[in-house]
Amino acid sequence: MFCKATLLTVALGLMASATPITTKQGVSIPLGKRSTLQNEDGTFNYDKAVIQTVNTINKHRANLINLEKNVGAHVFKAGAFIKDLVTLPAHLIKRQAESLTDEEDDLEWAGTISIGTPGQNFLIDFDTGSSDLWVPSSSCTSSTCRSKSKYTASKSSTGAKKSGSFSIQYGDGSTVSGPVYTDTVAVAGVSVTKQSFSPVTTLSSSFSGDPIDGILGLAYPAISNLNANPYFNTAIEQGAVKEGVFGFKLASTGSELYLGGTNDELYSGSIEYHDIDTSTGFWQLTGAKALVGGKAVVSNFETIIDSGTTIMYGPPAAVKTFYKAISGSAVYDSDQGYYSYPCDSPPTVAFSWGGKQWTISADNFSLGETSSGSGKCVGALAGQDIGLGSNVWLLGDSFMKNVYTAFSFDQDAVGFAALA
Repeated sequence: MFCKATLLTVALGLMASATPITTKQGVSIPLGKRSTLQNEDGTFNYDKAVIQTVNTINKHRANLINLEKNVGAHVFKAGAFIKDLVTLPAHLIKRQAESLTDEEDDLEWAGTISIGTPGQNFLIDFDTGSSDLWVPSSSCTSSTCRSKSKYTASKSSTGAKKSGSFSIQYGDGSTVSGPVYTDTVAVAGVSVTKQSFSPVTTLSSSFSGDPIDGILGLAYPAISNLNANPYFNTAIEQGAVKEGVFGFKLASTGSELYLGGTNDELYSGSIEYHDIDTSTGFWQLTGAKALVGGKAVVSNFETIIDSGTTIMYGPPAAVKTFYKAISGSAVYDSDQGYYSYPCDSPPTVAFSWGGKQWTISADNFSLGETSSGSGKCVGALAGQDIGLGSNVWLLGDSFMKNVYTAFSFDQDAVGFAALA
């Protein structure tokens, strides 16, 4: 995901201590912990939430630009459009340019990869809502690169520069951009050759004070800025994994990305798979229902499952209908689409795609109190037009932390199972 953040100490130790755990036929990669958009006193951090929303909108704006370029606008969902670049308020641009390592603890799931021969190591955010791999280059001219691990092409015997360029814009007016290379990329024990990526020479100030070095996208090739196969698709093509499936467990402890199958030690029962619409390039499910108290309040919408987004977003009118079903709810911030509800009577919220109802815990649905002692909590579903379509919702970690999620290229499907 494209957000400013700092991982907790456990994540910082991954570079040195995390080793691949081979279980069954796949490979497990431990991930660093992500918390919530809360202050230390349990109140809602509004500024962080605004930054997250701006970065989410701009990430998916870039995805739609890539989709139009690679496939054509004819595959856009009804109401989808390429929004103007959303910019941050001036005071938040200044904040993002500062190193806030003691505060930014909540916006990524990260693990280690290596690029090149011999391998050069990087701490990477694994993002199911994008499709490209980028890391800083040794030629990076941005001050943000100073604290990052950097790729040196001349030190890799398998690296090769290709034609073209890579570029993404951010809400503070900065960019991540660079040339295109291919090289060997290894994630734990899963190694591929001639993987397209960008060693970026400019790095947005959005990443200042953020321990991650780059992003590894896990969505479909259709939304690739490089117009190339993402890493996991290359792994499938080269036979580096036995199954074209990867699984995520995102939790306060024991978070894991599993490549080449699913880790059945982390879930109970069977995985409930649902087909996706592959034309969009996203992990996009159809036929969804949102339930409050066991009753469907919004039905027959589409959902993108995005590990690179912290909360959940839906079209403003649909989200308004959703909160009407929650007793005591009220608009908290109409500009950002946030609602509040009584903390002492949290709603039972769930999503269903025609099978089980997958419930979101009270802790995961709350983004914190509006102010200390107010008794009003901010809900983790916001009404926001992301530009992805008038009937498309975006489900991030606030949903994914409640289930084991499997992403299958073999079946073109997303599956959910109960956490063990």
